Amino acid sequence: MARFETSGIDKVINDVIRLGEAGKEVGDKMLLAGAEEVKTAWKVTAETHGFKKTGDMIESVGFPRKPRNAGDIRTIDIYPQGKDRKGVRNAEKAFILHYGSSSIPTSRWVDEADAESEPRVQDAMEKVYDEFLRKG
Repeated sequence: MARFETSGIDKVINDVIRLGEAGKEVGDKMLLAGAEEVKTAWKVTAETHGFKKTGDMIESVGFPRKPRNAGDIRTIDIYPQGKDRKGVRNAEKAFILHYGSSSIPTSRWVDEADAESEPRVQDAMEKVYDEFLRKG
């Protein structure tokens, strides 16, 4: 699936890293705030593209409540979770709708959602960081 990449908030991320353990906590809060924005964008974009037969895939878009380490990088995975009422994996449906198949055209809806959410992700993450700095 798509990987959300940061741009424009690199300085803030580097500042958080320099904070050590306190930075890990605020960094996780920043990731969660950004993930909420991406999740919303995925749901809206999927509906805009008309990918709502039962709503199972759209409703299943989510992420774990705790970021994890991928090597030296803190990350949080956002994707459709679980299976629909027919037992089909929601992530598989999203993948096929994104990349297409022999009978389904490519839509790149996830790329569209990620690009559309980028300014809101940045704002949400900066808001969390600003709150952290105010509390000092």
